[in-house]
Amino acid sequence: MTKVIGMDLGDKRHVVVVFDETGDEVEVAKITNTSRQVQRYFEGHPGAVVVMEAGTHSAWITRLLESMEHEVHVGNPRKLRAIWDTDDKSDERDARVLGLMYRLEPRLLHPVFHRSERAQADLELIKAREQLVACRSKLINHVRGVVKSMGERIPKCSTQSFHRRAVEHMPSALAEALGSVVAMIEKLTEQIDDQDKLIKAISESQYSETQWLRQVQGVGPVTALAYVLTLEHPSRLSKSRSAGPLLGLTPKRDQSGDTDKQLRITKAGNSHLRRLLVNCAHYIMGPLASDSDLRRYGERIAARGGKNAKKRAVVAVARKLAVLLHRLWVDQSEYIPLRSARKEAA
Repeated sequence: MTKVIGMDLGDKRHVVVVFDETGDEVEVAKITNTSRQVQRYFEGHPGAVVVMEAGTHSAWITRLLESMEHEVHVGNPRKLRAIWDTDDKSDERDARVLGLMYRLEPRLLHPVFHRSERAQADLELIKAREQLVACRSKLINHVRGVVKSMGERIPKCSTQSFHRRAVEHMPSALAEALGSVVAMIEKLTEQIDDQDKLIKAISESQYSETQWLRQVQGVGPVTALAYVLTLEHPSRLSKSRSAGPLLGLTPKRDQSGDTDKQLRITKAGNSHLRRLLVNCAHYIMGPLASDSDLRRYGERIAARGGKNAKKRAVVAVARKLAVLLHRLWVDQSEYIPLRSARKEAA
């Protein structure tokens, strides 16, 4: 064993507990949460193994320590019950437990990986677009609700054209109250369009592998780029079927003896990408999508009936889509929508 440092991350300062090569605790210290102070402290412990939980600051600290040739392990907070399920929780104890868990068995940390700085920055572009879309939706709903309360209605229309239709059908009494809101909706629509163009340009120029994923109807530039940036490397998964569990699209399991309960999906992993895949599944199952193996698979599940059959079908299609996208990424092959149907017919 080498020197192990358990590190509990905080917003203002971090707590570290140092174990020497024999496993004895030799130091407890606090570090101010700045890159300069973190670097200065770990320069005094060259070649140490550093263990921490995933969090707001874990990504940049990991990149910093790895550049200093430290071995860094980032634990999954959802799996570290030994840390959060206690009556005597403290920062020092958390750091100590992290170091001890690594020395006992590193796999107990259920380690996660952090993407590169470039990938993280590009992924934030997609998340920023999502925030703009959410703000626009909230403002549109507000305008529709206020107009309805005055006995009028704004006709159904696309979000891109809402600001024009709202002005045409808005009661004159509300022009002053809602004028600035409609103007903001127009501005947000322009910003979202610019974001869409930028995302498409980045996909084509820097992430050409997204072209293989976009072969699937319903998967656009946003979802394809988010998929590539979230996984970052296709080799992260030893097999494509692992994509479902990684993104929390597989059911939980509680089996004991003859009891094997039917539970909801785990919702582990990246919630943003999972939401995008579910949206794609809704499109694949919707009236505008063409026939495909994915659609038929979902229809077979929905046909079983029962409570929430359509919802289960959509989640199942999203899980199968996650597997398919990884396979297309690895093989860089042509997507045939009815491949399975052709094999059965042959």
